[in-house]
Amino acid sequence: MASGMRKSKTKSRKPGKTRSAPKKMEKRRVPYQKAAIRSRAFAKAIIDAKSYAIDPVGLRSLFDEAAAKAASIPRQPFKENWAYVQAMLRLIRAYYRGEYRMVPQDALLSIIAAISYLVDPFDLIPDEIPFLGFVDDATVIALAVGKTRQSLDDFMTWETAGS
Repeated sequence: MASGMRKSKTKSRKPGKTRSAPKKMEKRRVPYQKAAIRSRAFAKAIIDAKSYAIDPVGLRSLFDEAAAKAASIPRQPFKENWAYVQAMLRLIRAYYRGEYRMVPQDALLSIIAAISYLVDPFDLIPDEIPFLGFVDDATVIALAVGKTRQSLDDFMTWETAGS
């Protein structure tokens, strides 16, 4: 090399290492998820859940309404959580009958709130809107399943054990 010319410095990367996406980008939430949870309808469902949890007659009424609605709504928006929707309904029935009480109070309230939200036809996105009407319901159910999966699995184990 000529004495007047300098070799330009370049940053070298260590072999085998790649950059990962920033942490904030990895856990990006779909906007309607936050909207469904922050809606007045969900706030009402939480308040109602507290009342239902101490009122077996009211809880049975919610169960009856929810079971009828579950039989008539499309399953596609709920995807892999449909079995958990059914488990939530069975848990609520067993709870109001006094057959199953081994569910933590916070899990019970989350389950009741999610089912109460499902039953409400005038939640964030009204159920009459084709396909979209159940997207918010499915979102709330998915979040409740995520929060209560262990309690739901314990309940299903109790069911299969023959109570």
